[in-house]
Amino acid sequence: MMRSPAQELAQLQEQNLLRSLAQIEGGEVPWVTVGERRLLNFSSNDYLGLSQHPALKSAAIEATREHGTGATASRLVCGTFRYHRELEQRIAVLKETDDARLFANGYSTALGTITALVSKGDTVILDKLCHASLIDAARLSGATIRVFPHNQTERLAAILRNTREKSGSTTRILVVTESVFSMDGDTCPLAEIVALKNQYEAILLLDEAHALGVLGPRGLGLAEELGLQKQVDFQMGTLGKAAGSAGGYLAASQDWIDLLTNKARSFIYSTAPPPAQVAASQAGLDLICSSHGQKLRGDLRNRIALLTSEAGLAGNLPATPIIPHILGDNELALSVSHRLREQGLLVPAIRFPTVPRNTARLRITLSAAHSAEEISSLAAALKAFS
Repeated sequence: MMRSPAQELAQLQEQNLLRSLAQIEGGEVPWVTVGERRLLNFSSNDYLGLSQHPALKSAAIEATREHGTGATASRLVCGTFRYHRELEQRIAVLKETDDARLFANGYSTALGTITALVSKGDTVILDKLCHASLIDAARLSGATIRVFPHNQTERLAAILRNTREKSGSTTRILVVTESVFSMDGDTCPLAEIVALKNQYEAILLLDEAHALGVLGPRGLGLAEELGLQKQVDFQMGTLGKAAGSAGGYLAASQDWIDLLTNKARSFIYSTAPPPAQVAASQAGLDLICSSHGQKLRGDLRNRIALLTSEAGLAGNLPATPIIPHILGDNELALSVSHRLREQGLLVPAIRFPTVPRNTARLRITLSAAHSAEEISSLAAALKAFS
């Protein structure tokens, strides 16, 4: 007899892997309301606290007044507004590329980009801890997939060498990694990866989703911080984290962008992002690059240093706002997360398949909007409960 969904759900429950939705009401960052409980949020990717910023709200309202609530069609039909092109051109200038393309979100950016760049006969080489969207895109592309252990450039070099020796001159080899890894908060050895992709005539996609707004003199990410933007073939990112809005982007040379426009199915066959969303993203990006954004990054670094010091957690270098507290056991992670919630602190338990088996953890994310007192309250609770 075919297994029922109830059987699958029961199995997930037995393994402490069952998930459910919790309705959250917004409020003044970093506070949220879940049910009737007001909680201090340590789970959001709103690293600079811009999602409630008046500039983003005003930009969205003005775009709505001008163009309504929806783009009404895909970008290639009649869904390209002034807002879309202005933001794409702005991203391209900041990322030191010819052009950029906006997508509905980061997941569709990964799917559209990788499946357009490589196909059967090509090879994608991914860091083992790459985000699910990057892995799914590689699988859908039909290209050969190779995986190297997390941040181990010696192994990456060996795979690149072997792949290039066996492939023809027309074969594309795409290396995919993240600047800041979403569950561990560490950074990739970007300079070494760039050197290797140049040595073996590969191309590089760098997902800066969790680095935009956080790293670099203007908050543009790890590539900017290391002065390597022009050395990265494809700079991918999202506008729904530190930028405080929503959407994804891919910045690259003009030929590659034109190819994406013609081949990226998640771009071609999706309704364009609403003008209000794009206008808010532009406002968020402007704030990230401003002196105010620089101050917020300084505040964020101070908060990271305070928590890692007071809670006895290992810090990251360079400092990032994603701090994993690995507990290993699913039930323990859920229990500690629940106890923290009882203290008014929202800190999620992250389990397989989001992270490898036996590495269940609390994924703590900090924001410039957190006060020093709020950070100290979390540190005290972590020391008491785990």
